[in-house]
This record gives sequence, C-alpha cells and structure tokens, in this order.
Amino acid sequence: MYTIFAVISTIANIWSQDISFRIYQGSYALWLAIFVGTAVGLVVKYGLDKRYIFKYQTTSIAHGSKTFYLYTLMGLFTTVIFWGFEYTFDAVYQTAEMRYLGGVIGLAIGYFVKYQLDKRFVFK
Repeated sequence: MYTIFAVISTIANIWSQDISFRIYQGSYALWLAIFVGTAVGLVVKYGLDKRYIFKYQTTSIAHGSKTFYLYTLMGLFTTVIFWGFEYTFDAVYQTAEMRYLGGVIGLAIGYFVKYQLDKRFVFK
C-alpha cells in the first residue's frame, strides 16, 4: 500500500508541477513548480500515510498539528534528495521529460527513506 500511495503522491506532485509551469514561465518557474509539487505531494501523502499506512489518530488539533509538523520536518531531509535529482536532470538534459524523470527517481528514493523516518519518529 505504501508504494501505491507513493505513486499517487508522485503523480499529484508531477501533475501540479506541470500545471504550475503552464501558469507561470518566468525566471523562477522551475523552483516555483518544484515547490508547488512538493507542497501538494506532502499533503496528499500525509493524509494517506496517517490514515492507511500507520492507522494513526490524533487526539486534538494541537496533537494533529505537532504530527504534521514532525511529518514535514522528516520530509525536509528527503526533499533534498528529490529536488537534487530533479534539478540535476533538468540542468543536464534540459527537457521537461527528463526533469520529471529525475523527479520521479528522487521521489522514489526519498519515499523509501521517509518511511523509515516516519515509522521511527512521527507515527510511533
């Protein structure tokens, strides 16, 4: 199930990046698109992981906020992997297809690492 949810989140991420590129094509288009994709993927993945993978229930808004904060914090480490692959593929190949391929590879590696971190530090 985790792999399926990672694929769903990856699709949401790449799809939202593509929409971002269609809306804005200025100087910071790549970084804006990566940021938008990351935010969308984060929210989708958090909801799926919390409910279906870890079957985790928060007890209050404060507890839920703390859990999301920890989830996001663990994601910062893995986001560096994702962004690094995507940016590198963009710089080397300079095509949207290869940029997205780099993003998919980076997300796959990042999600593997993120599961380990979430299991140990977020949804314990």
